[in-house]
Amino acid sequence: MLMPLRRPHIVFSSSICRILAACLILSSAALHVAYLANDCPLDLAPDEAHYWDWSRPEHLDWSYYSKGPLVAYLIRGGCALAGSWACEHTGNLALAIRLPAVVCGSLLLVSLYLLTQQVYRSETLALAVVALALTLPLLAVGSSLMTIDAPYTCCWGWALVLGHRAIFRKSPWAWPVLGLVLGLGILAKYTMIVWLPSAALFLLTTPTYRPLLWGRGLCGTIVVAGLCCLPILIWNAQHDWVTFRHVLGLAGLQGGAQSREEPFIYWLGPCRYLGGQCALLLVYWFVVWVAAMIAHRPGREQDAGIRYLWWLSAPMFLLFLAFSPKTNGGELNWPVTAYLSGLVLSAAWLARQLGDSRRWYRSVTAINLGLACVLGLTVTLFMHHSEWLYPLLTRLAGGPTPTDPFPLRRLDPTCRLRGWRTLAAAVDDWRDRLRHESGCEPVLAGGNWTLPGELGVYCAGHPQAYSLGPLMGDRHSQYDLWLNPLDQGEIFRGRTFIIVNGNEQLLRAAFATVESTEVIYREKDQPIASWRLSVCRDFRGHFPQPPQGPQNF
Repeated sequence: MLMPLRRPHIVFSSSICRILAACLILSSAALHVAYLANDCPLDLAPDEAHYWDWSRPEHLDWSYYSKGPLVAYLIRGGCALAGSWACEHTGNLALAIRLPAVVCGSLLLVSLYLLTQQVYRSETLALAVVALALTLPLLAVGSSLMTIDAPYTCCWGWALVLGHRAIFRKSPWAWPVLGLVLGLGILAKYTMIVWLPSAALFLLTTPTYRPLLWGRGLCGTIVVAGLCCLPILIWNAQHDWVTFRHVLGLAGLQGGAQSREEPFIYWLGPCRYLGGQCALLLVYWFVVWVAAMIAHRPGREQDAGIRYLWWLSAPMFLLFLAFSPKTNGGELNWPVTAYLSGLVLSAAWLARQLGDSRRWYRSVTAINLGLACVLGLTVTLFMHHSEWLYPLLTRLAGGPTPTDPFPLRRLDPTCRLRGWRTLAAAVDDWRDRLRHESGCEPVLAGGNWTLPGELGVYCAGHPQAYSLGPLMGDRHSQYDLWLNPLDQGEIFRGRTFIIVNGNEQLLRAAFATVESTEVIYREKDQPIASWRLSVCRDFRGHFPQPPQGPQNF
């Protein structure tokens, strides 16, 4: 039986809690839309622009090189719904591209509210979880950037709700719907599949519910989820299983030349992983999450609902910790879904600390919680407007030097989201000149996979840009599977190219003439980014042989 939270300080009626939670969620969504619609200083991240390129009507497919198709179809929906309005009122498609992220973020908050209410039977705690979630920069970013994490975390949150409904309330309809949500999550990000073994571990270690492991409900869930994955499997069967090789490479399991050159084991990988997760959760929330996980570990916690939260959190975190010696710590966002059920568990743990019999302990807990919330909101605010901090960051980072021309990039991660409109304007200027000069439209290309999407979304008319990444030593990408100048060079023979960040030595071997210029983007007199634009005339129909190295799929 669930243990009630002790000595709650504030208890609202269920209807008031629901109204307040709805107001918080809708207000958050409105603020995100207003931010995106009113001269948002952050351009699309390279990943967002790359996914937008996937979403072009001519590029919609069953799956893609590195991810499933869900993100592309969501972006296509956002552009179909609000693309014209976004271009008219903001001058570009960024608002329409990011609109699905706002929707997914709001739906995630709803799922956290429902999950908390299901497990703890407390509408007040559910309201508190929503309020706390809104102070976490990790979740705020997910409602602003349209990456695969937006639909992925949304699907994970609703899978938690549906899984609890299926297991604890024995609702027959919840099992197939759970399978559908899991399948959609896999179409967004492949790590969604970890939900199933996590839930299976919960069932295996909980005798009361162990028979569900071989029940029709869970089998139906797996079948529905598997059917949803068919587009990925069919597409990969047609493309030499490239996605699987790509994922193995990310996990540090891909063979090849690069693997032989790099260390077999990164001994500091676990430290980098733990340190990164600690920073991601602003230290405080990581400590609280660890404390809650220890306090409610399976050998100690008897309540099945709370054990469910634990098992749907710990395996994801431990999985990437186990791979950290091979991935050198991995990416910060990889275990993000571990903190969804973990947030609910942590909020309940904090509520018990606030109900402790020791007054001084309650006071210290309340003060630390308040400071953490203020810190989270402050970090979130400055993540959206980091340019407000540039005077301070400039003093900390120092001025530009020949060896460090962009010192702010070391302190401000949003720099990679700045300046793309400036680059596109410079490219458009050259496009106009070349059209006037020859009457032909130049071909746009980038020296790595992150550039074509940015050029396509921000240049006038949304031209198709190409990637020369493999020629420059960059990894392969979706661009290598479409029509491209590297593999179908004869189609582009005689054309003039505008290439961003290309290797001039290699380009001179492929074109009759090459002239380059530099585009520098500044904010508040501080250099943020630069790109080298090369105008390459009279393509010879083929590029020099790419440097030998790993395919890095």
